[in-house]
Amino acid sequence: MVRSSTSSTIPIKTQVYDGASLCCGCCLPLSPLLIRAAAAAAAAAAMPPIRVLTALDQARTQYYHFKAIVIAGMGLFTDSYDLFCIPPVMKLIGRVYYAPPDGSAPGVTPPAVVSATVGVALLGAVAGNLLFGALGDRAGRRRVYGACLLLMVCSSVGSGFSVCRTRGCALASLCLFRFLLGVAVGGDYPLSATIMSEFANRRTRGSFIAAVFSMQGFGILASSGVTMAVAAAFDRYTGRPPPLHTPEAADLAWRIILMIGAVPAALTFYWRMAMPETARFTALVEHDVVKATNDIGRVLTDLDLAAIAEEEAAAACLRRAAPPRPSSAYGLFSLRFLRRHGRDLFACASAWFLLDIPYYSSTLFQSQIYQPWFPPASRVNAFQEAFNVAKFQAIIAVASTIPGYFAAVLLIDRVGRRRLQMAGFLLMAAFLFALAGPYDRYWRGHATDAWYIVLYALTFFSANLGPNTTTFILPAELFPARFRSTCHGISGAAGKLGALIGAVGFLWASQERDKGKVMAGYKPGIGMMYALVILGGISLLGLAVTYVFTPETMRRSLEENESEHGQSQNGDGEVGCQEVSSEVPKSPASMVSSHVSTSPINPYRFSV
Repeated sequence: MVRSSTSSTIPIKTQVYDGASLCCGCCLPLSPLLIRAAAAAAAAAAMPPIRVLTALDQARTQYYHFKAIVIAGMGLFTDSYDLFCIPPVMKLIGRVYYAPPDGSAPGVTPPAVVSATVGVALLGAVAGNLLFGALGDRAGRRRVYGACLLLMVCSSVGSGFSVCRTRGCALASLCLFRFLLGVAVGGDYPLSATIMSEFANRRTRGSFIAAVFSMQGFGILASSGVTMAVAAAFDRYTGRPPPLHTPEAADLAWRIILMIGAVPAALTFYWRMAMPETARFTALVEHDVVKATNDIGRVLTDLDLAAIAEEEAAAACLRRAAPPRPSSAYGLFSLRFLRRHGRDLFACASAWFLLDIPYYSSTLFQSQIYQPWFPPASRVNAFQEAFNVAKFQAIIAVASTIPGYFAAVLLIDRVGRRRLQMAGFLLMAAFLFALAGPYDRYWRGHATDAWYIVLYALTFFSANLGPNTTTFILPAELFPARFRSTCHGISGAAGKLGALIGAVGFLWASQERDKGKVMAGYKPGIGMMYALVILGGISLLGLAVTYVFTPETMRRSLEENESEHGQSQNGDGEVGCQEVSSEVPKSPASMVSSHVSTSPINPYRFSV
C-alpha cells in the first residue's frame, strides 16, 4: 500500500501488457509476481469495454432514436413504394403502349416487359448491396449514406421522365432508371441496418432495427394511396372514358406515380447529411475514441460522457509506453475470416435468399387473388383498372403486412431473432401448403371465398413477423464493425438474387400446363398448385438452415457478439491487455476514472 497526500485509498484497474505493468497516472512498475498472477487470473476475462460504447449500450431510449428510425427508414419506404407501384403502372403502360390497332381489347403489357422491369431493379439492388455495403466499411456509414439517397431521388425522378414517349425509347429508359434506382435501394439496406444497430442500445436494438424495416409496410400503403389518388383524379379529369379508350393523359399518370416516390426520400436528405458518424465506426474502425464520444454526445444528450476526452488525455503516457506489436488484422477474403465468420455469413445470406423466393413470388401471386373480386379489364378503363389493383394492395398491407411488422417490433427483443425466424418460416410453409393442396380441386373454383384471402394474407403476416424482418436484423449484429456493412450487403445481395428467381421464375412457372389456359404471352408451366408446393418446401428449407446455422443475438452488445467468436473489441480475437486490481493512491487521473482500457482495433492505444 502506497500512501499519498490524500488520506483515502481506492482500488483502480491497472493494465498488464506482455509482462510489464503500468499504473494509472504515475506509471509505477508492479512486482513480476503480481504481474504473473494477474495475467493468469485474467486469461479468460473479456477485454474491458470502451466507455462510450458501454454508455451507448446502456442508454435510455431518447428522441433521437425515433428520429433515426424515420431517417434510416426512408430508404426502405422508397424501396417498397417503387416495388408495389409497378403492378398498377404496368396496367397503365399496357393500355398506353400495347393497345391493339383495332381497339377491340384493352392493351396488356407483355410478360417479357414485366419481367424485365422487375428484374433490372432487382439486379440493381444486388449491385447496390455489394457496392454501398463495401463503401460503408471503408469510407464511413454517414459519407456513403447521403450519396445513396441522392441517387435514389434522381433515379426516381428519372423513372418518371423516361426521356421520350415512343414505346421502345420510353421502356428502355425506364429500365435504365429502374436499375439505378435498384442500386440506390440495394445500397440503403446495409447502411440503414448498420447505422441503426450502431446507434441503438442493447435492450431495444432489435425493435429499433425492426421499426426501420417496418417502414416498408408504410411504403406499400403510400404507393397504393398515391396510385389510387392519381388514378381517380385523372379518371375524373378525362371525363371517365369508356373501357376501350385510353386517353393520352394516361401516359402522364404513370410517370407522376413513379416520380412521387422521390419526395419522401428527398425530404430526409438534410437530416441524413446532418447525422454524425456512428460511434462504433469512429471508435472501432477509425480508432478515434474521443471523436466518437463527442459525436454521440451531440445527439444523445443524457449520456455522461464529458470526462472521456479528459481521460483520453490522461492516458497519453500509457500510449507512448506501450511497445510495438505485430498487427493481427485480417481481410474479408482470408481463411481467418472464413473460420471466424463464414458460418454466420452463410446463415444470413442463405436464409435471406430462401426467404425472398417465396416472399416475392407471393407478391406477384396477388394477380390471381384479386381478379375474381374486380370487374374484368374489358369493363373498366385504364385508370379504374390501376385503381383496383392499388386498392387490393392497400387492403393486404393494412390487414397483414403492417400488423406483421408491428408484431415483429414487439416480439423481437422478447422472443429472440432465431426463434422468431424459425416460427415465421414454419407458418409460411403451413399457409402455402394450405393454399397449394386443394388449389386445383377447390380454391380455383372458390376464389371469392374469404378463407382464400385470409390464408394468402397470413403468408405475408408470417413472413413479416419472422424471416423478412430478422434477415434484415441479424447481419447488422453478427460481424465486427469493420466488416458489418459489407457482410450485410453480401447477405442482402443474396436475398435479392432469391427475389429475382421468385419474381421472374414464378410468373412463368405458375402458368397452367394446358396451353389453352395459359395467359397471353406466356408458355405452359408446372401449374399454380405445384408452384405453391415448391414455395412451401423452400420455406421449410429456410427453417432447417435457421435451426442449424443461425445464432441468437438478443440483448447482447455488438462487441459481445464479436467476442463470443473468440474476439475482443479489436475484432481480431487478440487480447493485448488484461486487468489487475491493486490498492494505489488516489491521483488526479484516478479521480477521473478507475477504468483503464485499450482502444479497439489498435491494442496499443489506451483510453481511460
